[in-house]
Amino acid sequence: MRIAVEPWLEEPLGRFIDDARVRVALLLDTSGRVLAQHGFTRSVEVMSACALAAAIHASASEIGRQLDGSPFTSLHHAGQERQVFLAALATPRGSHILLTVFDDLTSIGLVRLYFAELSKRLAAAAPAVMPATPNPPLADFESDLNRNLAKLFGRI
Repeated sequence: MRIAVEPWLEEPLGRFIDDARVRVALLLDTSGRVLAQHGFTRSVEVMSACALAAAIHASASEIGRQLDGSPFTSLHHAGQERQVFLAALATPRGSHILLTVFDDLTSIGLVRLYFAELSKRLAAAAPAVMPATPNPPLADFESDLNRNLAKLFGRI
């Protein structure tokens, strides 16, 4: 089941999932807010994956800056049965993170190839940038998270 919080994400992410043949995909912003998901069955899994992906991305970026002077923008872990690919991408709407899990039906080469295409498609599909607004209070973050999770899982 593919679900996106914002409609402009649906087509590019759907093509990536189909072309790269991934089992799980999660698109989020760098703060950990979920934007789209595929392959999850429970909202608690999405929340946990978002928190972990945002933390891993932030940590890897800083480690890259410390070691090499530039952030690490993608990570790959090959397990025995499944592999994980986590990478940053930029759109006119800001920086995003893609977390995807795949098995032996595809390869890291194909995932990276279709990730590059996804980056271009998202950049082209993104609506115009909204004017900057002040950061919302933390209370709004929790209500936004709950509303987005409810939308993703068909509760709205």
